[in-house]
Amino acid sequence: MASKIPITVAHGDGIGPEIMNATLRILEAAGASLDLDTIEIGEKVYLRGNTAGIAPSAWDSLRRTKVFLKAPITTPQGGGFKSLNVTTRKTLGLYANVRPCVSYHPFVQTRHEKMDVVIVRENEEDLYAGIEYRLTNNEVECIKLISRPGSEKIVRYAFEYAKQHNRKKVTCFTKDNIMKMTDGLFHKVFDEIAAEYPDIQNEHWIVDIGAAKMADTPEAFDVIVMPNLYGDILSDVAAQIAGSVGLAGSANIGDRCAMFEAIHGSAPRRANQNLANPSGLLLGAVLMLVHIDQPEAAERVHNGWLKTLEEGVHTYDVYTEGQSKQKVGTKEFADAVIARMGKTPQTLKAAKYSHRQPRQAGKAATAQAAPRTQLVGIDLFLEWPSRDPNQLAQALRKVNVDGLPLSIISNRGLKVWPDGIPETFCTDSFRCRFAGKQQDATVTQRQVIALLQTMADAGFDVVKTEALRNFDGKPGYTLSQGE
Repeated sequence: MASKIPITVAHGDGIGPEIMNATLRILEAAGASLDLDTIEIGEKVYLRGNTAGIAPSAWDSLRRTKVFLKAPITTPQGGGFKSLNVTTRKTLGLYANVRPCVSYHPFVQTRHEKMDVVIVRENEEDLYAGIEYRLTNNEVECIKLISRPGSEKIVRYAFEYAKQHNRKKVTCFTKDNIMKMTDGLFHKVFDEIAAEYPDIQNEHWIVDIGAAKMADTPEAFDVIVMPNLYGDILSDVAAQIAGSVGLAGSANIGDRCAMFEAIHGSAPRRANQNLANPSGLLLGAVLMLVHIDQPEAAERVHNGWLKTLEEGVHTYDVYTEGQSKQKVGTKEFADAVIARMGKTPQTLKAAKYSHRQPRQAGKAATAQAAPRTQLVGIDLFLEWPSRDPNQLAQALRKVNVDGLPLSIISNRGLKVWPDGIPETFCTDSFRCRFAGKQQDATVTQRQVIALLQTMADAGFDVVKTEALRNFDGKPGYTLSQGE
């Protein structure tokens, strides 16, 4: 018998312990070769004063096993408690979130009979970096971070996933018609890496119309890769229109560690009633078995589960009069799956898994010289309670640094001076751009320091600064709307 694979297990909160117990019973019956190390996370840990929801000793287990099967947890209400999911993903470098969204027609009600879409979501950056500031009394800011290395990792993972699972097409969703630098970089990287996989179709959609198409005609898609926020939202949408969020499992994959879970929450109102559907966590565990290279056990679990659905043995959340045959609880559903182990579905597509192949590292990046950078100006963000950009421009006339004149004032990204119009609504936060008259005129750090000193002497409250730099002669910043 193969040596047991160590995994870390957390039973979680709410319905977590019930669905984890059901899942582990099924895995054992399938012959999965596992060595379980149980840790405590979630609500009890939070309430003991640990704002991360996980004790330091638990990290030792995760770093040792490198595989985490996690039930849903409850984060206490109120400020000060950090998301354990986000913390775990970022701490362990789990950059790829993988969510298969499949319809099980006619056994589970669905809006789409032929849906079989895999959402691959970037997991570490974008707006989920969580970098936020309060700029003024009336305006707050969240910084969207997209990096080339982060984009390359997730896009390559999506193509490798498609290759490994015999998928035919990878689609990228972004909003680069608006966010031309951040989403634009993600799209650019997608196009570069897609060229390395000529046997796999590729396409790009603007996220809003892409989401509409996915909701209406999901069979048009196969694998969809996207930045963090879009992926978080649309993977839930995809799971729900397929049949139920409660049926979807999730994998969080990194280069060294991986975490597997259901995508739903802890549902405390359903706890301890033998009602909860363990399917989401169970399908997350199937993804885990594939990851740890136990495809035979993964097939037995998955096909036994599909056969249970086919024979109409359903928990309350997917039970339908006239379609379902038997309404069962959590424990009884697990018993039904175990009883059908070794059988294959007749109507639904049977699961078939093969031993893992090493992920392709991809061609080595061509060494590139660092771009020539040039400081050409600075944006100063000011609080101006009167909200009148013309008054602000008049007041800024007393600020004068040679070679660094005020060129434009914007509010929420829209140019409001010069040549603004009174109908434009402004908040109390203004971006004032000081730059040379020529776009490529070099500005020195001494000029910037002198400007900030002059601003302070004049009584202005600078709440934030952003350097304006050119990279190999091309602007590393965007124009204001209307500029």
